Amino acid sequence: MPAEGKTENRAIERMTESIKAASDKGPPPVHLWNPPDCGEIDIRIGADGTWYYQKTPIGRPGLVRLFASILRREGNRYYLVTPVEKCAIAVDDAPFMAVEMRDHGAGVARRLTFRTNVDDWVECGPGHPLRFELQACSGGLKPYLHVRRDLWAKVTRALSFDLAALGETRSVGGAAMFGVASGGEFYSMARAEDLEAVGR
Repeated sequence: MPAEGKTENRAIERMTESIKAASDKGPPPVHLWNPPDCGEIDIRIGADGTWYYQKTPIGRPGLVRLFASILRREGNRYYLVTPVEKCAIAVDDAPFMAVEMRDHGAGVARRLTFRTNVDDWVECGPGHPLRFELQACSGGLKPYLHVRRDLWAKVTRALSFDLAALGETRSVGGAAMFGVASGGEFYSMARAEDLEAVGR
C-alpha cells in the first residue's frame, strides 16, 4: 500500500478510537471541540448518501453512523471532528438522506417525522424545518430537512411525491402558497397559481 494510503488508514483508526472514547457518555459534543485542522482525508459522501473511503463504498453501517455522529459544517465545508483533530471531507450534495416518513395527525396537529439513512429520527417543525430548492435542470423541487447544526438531509424522490400529496394551499404574506404543514409550521413549496398554470 502507498505511504499516503497507510497514513490515511492510521488517521481513520485514530479517529475511530477517539470517537469511541468520547462517545461513552452519549452523543459526541462535536460543537464544543476545537481541535487543529489536519487537512483533507479521502472520504466523500455521494449525492445518494453513500459514504466512500478512497473511492470505495464504506460497507459497515456502524462505521458510517460513527462518522456521521462527528460530522460538522463550517461555512461550505464539512469536517469529521474529534477532540484531537478535524479532517475535511467532500460532500456532493447533502450529508444525509431522508429515507422514510411517518405522518402523525392531520391539519394543524400534523407532525411529520423522518428517518435518515443513518437511522436518526427527526421531527419536522421548529428547529427542524423543511426547505425546497428549485432544480435548474428540470424545474422541479428538491426538499431538504434540517437535521442538526446546519446539517441537512435530502428527501428522497419517492418521499418528495408523498410530501406533495400532503400539500395544501394557505395564505402566506398575502399570497396563496402551496406547501406542507408539520409541527405547527407551514413550509411553502411554490405559489399556488404557478402550480395551477402547470396543471392546465
